Amino acid sequence: MGLTSQRVSLKKCALCLFSADMRRVVRQSKFRHVFGQAVKNDQCYDDIRVSRVTWDSAFCAVNPKFVAIIIEASGGGAFLVLPLHKTGRIDKSYPTVCGHTGPVLDIDWCPHNDQVIASGSEDCTVMVWQIPENGLVTSMSEPVVILEGHSKRVGIITWHPTARNILLSAGCDNQIIIWNVGTGEAMINLEDMHPDVIYNVCWNRNGSLICTACKDKSIRVIDPRKQEIVGEKEKAHEGARPMRAIFLNDGNILTTGFSRMSERQLALWNTQNLEEPMTVNEMDTSNGVLLPFYDPDTNVVYLCGKGDSSIRYFEITDEAPYVHFLNTFASKEPQRGMGYMPKRGLDVNKCEIARFYKLHERKCEPIVMTVPRKSDLFQDDLYPDTAGPDPALEAEEWFEGKNGDPILISLKNGYVPGKNREFKVVKKNALDNKCLLSSVCPVKTGLTKSEAKLEEILKEIRSLKDMISSQEKRIVQLEEQMSKLAI
Repeated sequence: MGLTSQRVSLKKCALCLFSADMRRVVRQSKFRHVFGQAVKNDQCYDDIRVSRVTWDSAFCAVNPKFVAIIIEASGGGAFLVLPLHKTGRIDKSYPTVCGHTGPVLDIDWCPHNDQVIASGSEDCTVMVWQIPENGLVTSMSEPVVILEGHSKRVGIITWHPTARNILLSAGCDNQIIIWNVGTGEAMINLEDMHPDVIYNVCWNRNGSLICTACKDKSIRVIDPRKQEIVGEKEKAHEGARPMRAIFLNDGNILTTGFSRMSERQLALWNTQNLEEPMTVNEMDTSNGVLLPFYDPDTNVVYLCGKGDSSIRYFEITDEAPYVHFLNTFASKEPQRGMGYMPKRGLDVNKCEIARFYKLHERKCEPIVMTVPRKSDLFQDDLYPDTAGPDPALEAEEWFEGKNGDPILISLKNGYVPGKNREFKVVKKNALDNKCLLSSVCPVKTGLTKSEAKLEEILKEIRSLKDMISSQEKRIVQLEEQMSKLAI
């Protein structure tokens, strides 16, 4: 009898140890049960000739108003801009944005104006477009501004996250140019930092630094205003296939790449010490480049492989092992490209935490990522305050050295968009001394100009006042003369 009770107690101890181990293995996370679901066919965008260009960009950009898709175009480059509600079959004669003379390689919506989009092309130019509020009625071939400075095709376009009218472009000439779109000028040119093709560029949270992934297998952290490399890691991934590098909320860098044996990898790096990665996850063997999409509010990273038919998602934490696999959304059709909706465009009433726009060969299919919750109340833990559309800085302030964190908004009552300001480009006098591309141009704050203008207006008002008072005297005199004549 004593032996039996001993066995029972041993079994109990073993079960306790097993459950303790399981608690350590099965990490608690509110995103563990996130599930993806493709929308019904009538909510897709059908009969779209998606671009066949061999370039590893997303080919799709979305915001709370529009979805933009790079398409096949004869005799130049074009992309579609569709209002989100314009689902169903898209007519072949639907108007396009078609000002480029070569294929469009990358597009990006301005985070501070939902009607402004930038495009980079094989024709070596960057163009900025203002889309009418209700979408295109006729094809658009005249951009608001053309930015010329690259000598080879422009494959990367990305707006500054917190400063108005600042746009970064990178071309196959291995240089990065930062533009003040408001004046149409190239303000900073980073041209001797990359010996080979740049695969991607990403701003950090407040836009004070950028990180790049290059064909020479190095990732670099660059201070663009000082024009210096502040961190560099050679052979971040051993494989020869393209890499990607993005900044996380805490300043760390997440990279995707390939091992020497062509296995796809996900790695995390501390920018203070780039010698060794904090962690490396090996996933599978496939040729598709992994495009990372990061949600800074929830610290969830979604990996969409080009040519894959799945989206993997991971949660990043500040404790080892740092990167935690959550789940995979799998479908039958491979993806040609992917658009990622900003947080303010999601349906908070349905606990939607991400929405992707998956490009097939002939259509665009939205995929909704949801956290299942029973309550109908607003879920504060899923929707912390997120970056809103208002810029923290003007372009001139950033070029002068100021930094600003994103201005956050609450999604509690559903995001209500404000009125977008019309985008204007201030044309400078061609006879003014132009900034040299290779150096940071000292930008005037515009204060002296506005003061001079104000003085001019005040002068005009004073002269008008004088004229009115003299006319009043003249009227009085004439009235007196009239009264004498009447007598």
